[in-house]
Amino acid sequence: MSLPVYFAPLEGITDAAYRRVHHACFGGVSKYFIPFISPTQNLRFTARELAAVSPGQNAGLFAVPQILTKNAGHFLWAAQALFDMGYGEVNLNLGCPSGTVTAKGKGAGMLADVPGLMAFLDEVFAHAPLRVSVKTRIGCCVPDEFERLLPIFSRYPIHELIIHPRTRNEFYSGTPHRNVYAGALSENRLPLVYNGDLFTAEDCRALEASCSGTRALMIGRGLIANPALAQELAGGNALALPAIRSFLDRLEEAYLAAYPQNVAVGRLREVMKHMVCCFESPEKPRKAFRKASSLAAYHDALAALLEEHSLRESPCFVPDA
Repeated sequence: MSLPVYFAPLEGITDAAYRRVHHACFGGVSKYFIPFISPTQNLRFTARELAAVSPGQNAGLFAVPQILTKNAGHFLWAAQALFDMGYGEVNLNLGCPSGTVTAKGKGAGMLADVPGLMAFLDEVFAHAPLRVSVKTRIGCCVPDEFERLLPIFSRYPIHELIIHPRTRNEFYSGTPHRNVYAGALSENRLPLVYNGDLFTAEDCRALEASCSGTRALMIGRGLIANPALAQELAGGNALALPAIRSFLDRLEEAYLAAYPQNVAVGRLREVMKHMVCCFESPEKPRKAFRKASSLAAYHDALAALLEEHSLRESPCFVPDA
């Protein structure tokens, strides 16, 4: 029996429109994590953030908002506001490696200041009105940093600790340090979720077999490229062309209803940058999607992809493609 699958938050892709369409077209996802909101001292959600977390926009699916901040007071304000909306869980982002985020001491940047991180967690877990899960990297510079971080996390009633076993400096390059994750399974009492380079059903099954005790799998790029991956893991249908056509038609309709046409086209291009990996000889269509600045150009690129290129035998995301 396969582990539960969580859909990782990918800013600019897994917005409310995408989440609703994916949930309607494919099964297998237990939780959809909402790309981070970042509360500030004015203690108000922006219009964009409010749209992202609006319960109406996430009706019918298990959605978990993610919060990005280094200020415990700001976190608790947002957690209370989300609790009042009906959410039962929020996620703390300690994993974002972006330079603009870490330079402010947020995301994975918080891992460099252990006393500050402990003070933050003390305050949050003393007053949070709902369950708090944490998504983290294993350090800023070297994997050995996690030997100090894990015992700190273990002090708190973290609902789930989602570990991406790369450092901040590694971004998404190289191979995840799965030995660090495996070690964490045997050395702590928290429920652990694995995240990182799960691109095929075989990847997921191998991780589950080698890391017994894992609570769930969080998948990002692998699910964007192959939106049927979680469904396949749950025993459902693998990715097929009719499902791709239906999904992309509904996604385009949802994007055009939510955004100006140029924004909708940009989001469709970003999705296709991942999905094109699932097809044979994707180089030419990849360039066509990259250049598609209008809806008509996007339609032309999509028609050429679906008519002239076959699905790969094992459709999946290909890093650095």
